[in-house]
This record gives sequence, structure tokens and C-alpha cells, in this order.
Amino acid sequence: MPPAEKPAAGRTRDAARTRAEILDVATAEFARAGFTGARVDEIAARTRTTKRMIYYYFGSKEQLFTAVLERAYAVIRGAEQDLDVEHLDPVAAIRRLAELTFDHHEAHPDFIRLVSIENIHEAEHIAASEKLSRLNWPAIDVIARILENGRDSGAFTADVDAVNLHAMISSFCFFRVANRPTFAALFGRDLLAAGERERYRAMLGDMVIGYLTGGASSR
Repeated sequence: MPPAEKPAAGRTRDAARTRAEILDVATAEFARAGFTGARVDEIAARTRTTKRMIYYYFGSKEQLFTAVLERAYAVIRGAEQDLDVEHLDPVAAIRRLAELTFDHHEAHPDFIRLVSIENIHEAEHIAASEKLSRLNWPAIDVIARILENGRDSGAFTADVDAVNLHAMISSFCFFRVANRPTFAALFGRDLLAAGERERYRAMLGDMVIGYLTGGASSR
């Protein structure tokens, strides 16, 4: 590479690191304080940059929050799309997909809080993001292919489409993390208790497979 190009490449790497650091801190701040309560000044103070630089990279607080959501959704959607289920039978493939969602939601509580916050705001940031609309459908296509294979083989009998099945899987995984404090206060049971983790993980798979097969398939 010619010497004259090195500074530009260095600046590009620095810019990428700065953006990533801002997004890391912003994710934690928005998850902690919500969109309304989060302060760009606080995010700047906790990064090696300034409020002015944050606006330079992201434009506004709204656009920063949108970028945080886009990155958070990209992680789970990328994992779903990369899931190697082509060699599995449909029952095993759906169980593996459910387990992936279970594992991800447990490991990323900030994602759960961000989605909850965005629901409070009527999904206005998601609705305005073209990137998010593109991110979601390829993952739904993965589910649709598994369902089609299951119906063709006779393993699946339920009349359900991929979006509704996605909602079924997500609802259990989301509830377990989002409602942990209230559920514990009401029933004295910790949904994230380590000793119960595998039981809940298996319960999710059994519930989904039982629905799809009419109870005809076991683990």
C-alpha cells in the first residue's frame, strides 16, 4: 500500500472502533435508562469521544438508538440465518432453532430490554429503519423452509406459518428474561435459575414440536 494511503486506512479503522465503542456504551445506557431517560452526554462521558462526535457519526439521539437496535437485531438474525439445519430432519431442525433463540435471549438481556423499550415507543424507530425490515425476513425464510420440509415428510401437521411459529418461540424466550423479576415476586420462582435451565430449554422444544406434530413426535 502506498505510504500516502496508510493514514486514511488508519482513520477508517479508528472510526470503526469509535463507532463500535459508542454503540457498546449506548446499548448499555439505553437498556438501563430507556430511550427517553438515556443521555447522549452520559454516553460521550463513558467513551473516548465527545457528544459532537457522536452526532457526527450518528446524526441524532434517535438515529443512535436506531443504530443500537439494528446491531442488536443483526446479532440474533445472523445467528438464525447461519444455523446449519440442512442436514437435520425437520423436527430436530426446529428444536435446534428454538434452542438457539432460548440461548440468545438468555445471554443478551440488554436485547430484551431494548425491544421492550421500543414497544413502549410503538416501534417508531424500527418502522423507520429499512435495514431492520431487510434483516428479519431471511431468518423467517429459514423457518419457512423447515416447515415446508416437515409438511412434505409428513412430520408436521399443524397449519402454521413461519411468522406465527417465530412468535411462538420468541414469546417463551422473551417472557422468561423480561418477566423474571415480576414472576419471581408473584410466584417465588426464578425463571433464570441455573438448576432449571435445561428443563425450560427442553420444555420450549417439546412445546413447539408437540404443537407442530400433534404430539406424535418425541425427543
